Amino acid sequence: MTATINGTKVVTNSKGFTLYWFVPDTSTTSKCNGSCSTYWPPMKGPATAGVGVTGTLGTITRSDGTKQATYDGHPLYTYVGDTAPGQAKGNALNLSGGLWYEMTVSGATPTVSSLAASGSGGGY
Repeated sequence: MTATINGTKVVTNSKGFTLYWFVPDTSTTSKCNGSCSTYWPPMKGPATAGVGVTGTLGTITRSDGTKQATYDGHPLYTYVGDTAPGQAKGNALNLSGGLWYEMTVSGATPTVSSLAASGSGGGY
């Protein structure tokens, strides 16, 4: 599904919770394991596209053998800090060994406001 949060159209799970991508991940490997996945639970795959989802959904196999959903080649996660649909408290956080961003419908490019919030810019 999709939702507009703080003016940005983001991809959500079926319950309306924002989905995130982790900068250190690759298209085939999640770098968020162990305690990281306690705070950033992987979205189990395969996933089915809801209204407004225009990217390509897929799956990867995690190190524990479970399947994780991907969007345009980026493994997807929720964030334990989001306690209700419509929140994006995990956006632009630098936690668990890297930066986290909300997955926008248009793809995994941090928005200008996300970059400003994280205090970084350029270098991508």
